[in-house]
Amino acid sequence: MEQRKHWWNGKWGRLARRDVFLRVDGDRWHVEQRAGGSEGVSRFYEYDSVDEAEETVRALLQGTDTWRELSPRPPGGWVPRA
Repeated sequence: MEQRKHWWNGKWGRLARRDVFLRVDGDRWHVEQRAGGSEGVSRFYEYDSVDEAEETVRALLQGTDTWRELSPRPPGGWVPRA
């Protein structure tokens, strides 16, 4: 499964943090809505097309939070610059 995009609501702390992830696995698209950081609770959605998945992402990003798109990690993790 490849992570394509990640959004964060800009808030720190287990009670306030929310994340939304867009991932693809073959021809299936997956959206994860997570509350509470890495140890939090997630809801998962699965779609046949990127359009359907992106529609769900747009709906999840509605509201008063200031969402920030974060870049996915490159394969192999972080690499320091020389």
